[in-house]
Amino acid sequence: MPAAAPASRDALSRAARGWLDHLRVERGSSEHTLKAYERDLRRYLDFLRARRVTTPEAVSESTVTDFLAQLRTGDGDRAPLAASSAARALVVVRGFHRFLAAEGDVPHDPAQVVAPPTPARRLPKAISVEEVERLLDAASVGDTPASLRDRALLEVLYGCGARVSEAIGIDVDDLDLGRGEGPDTDPTDQAVVRLFGKGNKERIVPLGRYATDAVEAWLVRGRPVFAGHGRGTPAVFLNQRGGRLSRQSAWSVIQRAAERADLTGHLSPHTLRHSFATHLLDGGADVRVVQELLGHASVTTTQIYTLVTAQHLREVYSQAHPRAR
Repeated sequence: MPAAAPASRDALSRAARGWLDHLRVERGSSEHTLKAYERDLRRYLDFLRARRVTTPEAVSESTVTDFLAQLRTGDGDRAPLAASSAARALVVVRGFHRFLAAEGDVPHDPAQVVAPPTPARRLPKAISVEEVERLLDAASVGDTPASLRDRALLEVLYGCGARVSEAIGIDVDDLDLGRGEGPDTDPTDQAVVRLFGKGNKERIVPLGRYATDAVEAWLVRGRPVFAGHGRGTPAVFLNQRGGRLSRQSAWSVIQRAAERADLTGHLSPHTLRHSFATHLLDGGADVRVVQELLGHASVTTTQIYTLVTAQHLREVYSQAHPRAR
């Protein structure tokens, strides 16, 4: 029979499990988010135990500050973290201690005043409209069920700015493709899709004509073939065994298309989301409309795309204006 874990270890582990359970049950956090939080929290608890901090009550502000410093310098088996990664880990630590203080498990929150490192501002990577079109064309080689699915998936990622987790999470009932035809059609009668974002927050996003056509082609001519190999999943995007398409498979779809389109550089499903936002703003869309379409909780997150378009304007000006140089 294995020896019982020390009581101090149990105290830290119980506190951590209580917070993660709170996030799962009360806050509705996704499994992907919970795994990321648990990974950062495990590193923090290892740090505390190495410092002989045995209970949450024994953590001080300087303890949290020292942990942040260690994240930036690295330790033993772990390499130093970039400012953005260290800031993310500190968010987890602060959330953990804030929860314990709110529950009355500790007398105060030692992490409250510890500020995260300021990461260098990185502009999101977007590709041009012409490159998007090449990518989408390269996804639909032939008329096989797989090519119909790949085109529909990429059209949805770009056509509504969906995260890859949102796109593969779409069920058939989340689609409303009903639309009229002809000059008298109500412009508001447009195909839409229901997406479930971070924290399972729901939003309704319009599908463009190209995305709608691609999804319809997949649903009619491709999906039934794959669905016949499975057990009746409601997912829109299926793998060849009839199950829901995975994140890894969605990444493979865009990588294959990028190779066929001869697009160099790192492309991911998120590249299409960045391109969606950038192209909307380039076309004159209001930043708050783009915020709603992307499902950002704060417009501050969306405003980084305005820096991309401003940078593009400066580049065009410097190249085109006779007295710019």
